[in-house]
Amino acid sequence: MNRSSDYDVVIIGAGMAGLAAGIRLAHFGRRVCIFERHNASGGLNGFYSLDGRKYDVGLHAVTNFVRPEVKGTPLGKLLRQLRIDRSEFALCEQLRSAVRFGGEAGAELLFSNDPALLESTVAAQFPREIDGFRGLVGRVRQHDDVALDSGFRSARSVVREFIRDPLLEDMLFCPVMYYGSATPEDMDFSQFVIMFKALFLEGFARPRDGVRVILRVLLEKYRQAGGERRMKCGVRRIIVRDGRAVGVELDSGEEITAAHVLSSIGSEETSRLISPAPKLESAEPPRSPRHPRLSFAETITILEHQPAELGWGDDTIIFFNDGPRFDYRRPSVPVDVRSGVICLPNNFNYGGDRLPEGVLRVTCLADPSFWIGRPDAEYQTSKRAWYAAMQTSALRFLPPLPGGLEVETRETDMFTPWTIQRYTGHVEGAIYGAPEKVRDGRTALANVYLCGTDQGFLGIIGAMLSGISMANYHILARNG
Repeated sequence: MNRSSDYDVVIIGAGMAGLAAGIRLAHFGRRVCIFERHNASGGLNGFYSLDGRKYDVGLHAVTNFVRPEVKGTPLGKLLRQLRIDRSEFALCEQLRSAVRFGGEAGAELLFSNDPALLESTVAAQFPREIDGFRGLVGRVRQHDDVALDSGFRSARSVVREFIRDPLLEDMLFCPVMYYGSATPEDMDFSQFVIMFKALFLEGFARPRDGVRVILRVLLEKYRQAGGERRMKCGVRRIIVRDGRAVGVELDSGEEITAAHVLSSIGSEETSRLISPAPKLESAEPPRSPRHPRLSFAETITILEHQPAELGWGDDTIIFFNDGPRFDYRRPSVPVDVRSGVICLPNNFNYGGDRLPEGVLRVTCLADPSFWIGRPDAEYQTSKRAWYAAMQTSALRFLPPLPGGLEVETRETDMFTPWTIQRYTGHVEGAIYGAPEKVRDGRTALANVYLCGTDQGFLGIIGAMLSGISMANYHILARNG
């Protein structure tokens, strides 16, 4: 294939945001090329093959799911902007999900793609809080969560205007944080709104064959639109002349010229590529992040039977915490097994076409400093030990399994912050990027822009909308 060395737009990273941006730009005739260091697309939401099985990475569920008759939603906007028919994503709805807190103050909230279920369980579990909860939902619905010029406002402080019970507050924050917060204990209210809507007011769905269905659709749309993609072809640096990016240098040393650079790899990761760095008017040294990066460990267990056959057929995703208060921060131990997420991919409504094997996924907060760079023998020993600890913790929040998990286990795998950093380049394996988001996507260079996690739109749908929005705002709207 003939490859150009000059483009209107270079996109760094073939994740969801980069692919969506590429499709949008190519639709409008821009000469665009996506450069990806690894051999697979998807970034934080991809898949890999091991011993003949395909394992999803990142995707538990597509959030922001709504049915076709519901208009004016992020999913509808995404499909329209990328010219995708919703049937192409083949999304199957969740059955039901839960937030389960243990300890003496044990409580459970149930939710589904019908917001009425969550409201009814709040009313049953927290009758004194139901009016406040309804007020919070009203506040969430009226908030403009996609404004690019909004400043930080503590979500905790806003929620406490409506919710007085600390247990209910933490139970509402637990899913929202696990699925989108880069900030310990709190988050920006706009990001809280994005995730509250995505989880509680819209909902979860999944293609039967997982994230690869979505990736296939995006890659085909990009190809049809005329976009180029170069895999195993990383960007070593962004070349700067006279205060503007003029192109990129690849790992091979090849130089590519471009009028614009759109980076989906993160704000700090992008800054490290800019060479030479632009001179700043301020003499102050660069700020370090206010908070340490947050990362996770996840285990994947292939089961002998379907979860429904084991008595686990009611729940799709369970957010668990073993005490009355929820501690969301970088742990001081390798993995914090006190809280986490259980995902049972079998428990979506596949219309009778069930998955070939049972799958159990468990996700917990992890300490990157323990996992990254550890000698291989110690690393493998630690993985085995913490795999067992994560299963033991998670199983407390599922119906008892006669005989234990061992007799049901066919195969296992586990990834850690080191896996994430190694395969995505995200500093310290940070799933949700830097705590400080850049809503307008601007960088130190006028023609280099961010999209994806560090721009601030969250979830799989949010990542794609981030790519679309930044392409529209910075390039297409300016006729650049």
